[in-house]
Amino acid sequence: MRGSLKTLGLLALGGALMIVVVRNGGAMAGLDDHQQLSLLYRIGLLILVGSALARMFRGRFGEAVRIAFMWIVIGLVLAVGYTYRFELKDVANRILAELVPGRAAARGRTVELARTGSGDFQVAAQVNNARVPMVLDTGASTVMLTRDAAIAAGLPAEMIKYNVNIETANGRTYAAAAIIDRIAVGNIVERAVPALIAQPGTLKTSLLGMSFLSRLQGWEVRGDKVVMRGSEDRRRMTEDR
Repeated sequence: MRGSLKTLGLLALGGALMIVVVRNGGAMAGLDDHQQLSLLYRIGLLILVGSALARMFRGRFGEAVRIAFMWIVIGLVLAVGYTYRFELKDVANRILAELVPGRAAARGRTVELARTGSGDFQVAAQVNNARVPMVLDTGASTVMLTRDAAIAAGLPAEMIKYNVNIETANGRTYAAAAIIDRIAVGNIVERAVPALIAQPGTLKTSLLGMSFLSRLQGWEVRGDKVVMRGSEDRRRMTEDR
């Protein structure tokens, strides 16, 4: 008897839905055919799931309500997370930028880097196709790569010629001139950046110098953060390529 009543109820619900569709000239609440079929499928699935749960928790109404409430909360949390996914991604990037030295927190054309415990700004830069750890150095007139970083970035060792006379804190020495095809810091990308390659043993960490920074729309140090703003024109040229 109960099974018959359930069957009649389902048929009645299906008939009611069909009447609504027909009375609206085949358009239910302004939905197209695909949307109508999708809605009907979901309603049918909901009815089946509800019937299965009713049989499973027969005589245990309190437990069924508690489980249903739990799934409703989970669904709401997922819906809120999806709605604010971009804001949550930005928050996650900022947290990682604080915890991981050199990681950039990017928002559009703006990139922020946190100062490390040693007092400098480490930068996890992408040089060509290689990840190169660097240190921001506003006193360096150009980007300076270690030999290992230059080779990792795809510069052939046989093409590195130390014939550029430079002045360092330890005196005069020689470096090799190079043009880096692409340097990326977060969402900021610069191409054809002049650089120098240091001789082995003369530089511990590559330096992000003014040949990169001078191309930006602007940059500034705000307390324990450095903020870089990429050029809109350069970004468009990069996307066009």
